[in-house]
Amino acid sequence: MPELPEVETMRRGILPIIGSCIGSVSRPPCERRPIQITPAVESIHQLVQGKTIVAIGRRGKRVLINLDDQQTIVIEPRMTGLVLLVAPPTTEHLRLRISLTGGPSKELLFWDRRGLGTVRLLSPEAASYWLGEARIGRDALEITTEQLREQLASSRRAIKVALLDQKHVAGIGNLYAAEILHLAGVDPRTRCDRLTKPQWARIQAATLTVLNDAIAHEGSTLSDGTYRNALNQDGGYQNQHRVYDREGQPCGRCGVGTIRRIVQTQRSTFFCPECQRKSGLYRAAD
Repeated sequence: MPELPEVETMRRGILPIIGSCIGSVSRPPCERRPIQITPAVESIHQLVQGKTIVAIGRRGKRVLINLDDQQTIVIEPRMTGLVLLVAPPTTEHLRLRISLTGGPSKELLFWDRRGLGTVRLLSPEAASYWLGEARIGRDALEITTEQLREQLASSRRAIKVALLDQKHVAGIGNLYAAEILHLAGVDPRTRCDRLTKPQWARIQAATLTVLNDAIAHEGSTLSDGTYRNALNQDGGYQNQHRVYDREGQPCGRCGVGTIRRIVQTQRSTFFCPECQRKSGLYRAAD
């Protein structure tokens, strides 16, 4: 967390700064663990001061701020990072401030409670390397069924685990992998090399449905309250979760099963043993 829907919500939330000019880049006083910023903040300031923001993009779970000289500021929120246009949830976790002129917002902020996020300033050549498909897979909103199969079908890993591998599919994390597989009716423990073509097709279709629905609800704000949109407001998709963090509750899809929780590669997985049968048989919703 945040995953593709939350990062896409961040991207959309800061679109108003397109056309703004960067006045300064600074690291606010922070006694917490410093985040990785490359190059040093002072160097970034010198390189981008006076540059105009021409586009706001996204690559997987990264926000891309494109400048008029073709440099790109890449913000990777990771576990608890937020990209904000308003005052942050707390001042002690504020990691980066970019002052702006000539637009509706005076500044862009990066806030990170755990300090695991990163900020990079990349040249076109460096962006091609760090953001290219050799390092980051095709975006989860763009990948086709055939491309998904090509990337994962030969793997002996469980499908839930494989979907988290950003080198093959970019943007899906723990929460949405569970939601996608539930909607697709696929047991999260099933090995990729044992999935059928119809199952791959359902996974790809469910990926689009779940992620687009989550984006429409501006992401998921979980019980820890960490994730917020660019205006420091809660997302709404947590109220639509089918299985995530619903252990012991009845399945709303089939009306028969009870949501279970298991652990896969040290991550919690939630699923319905009726909808997502280990036999591979698909139980359609009533």
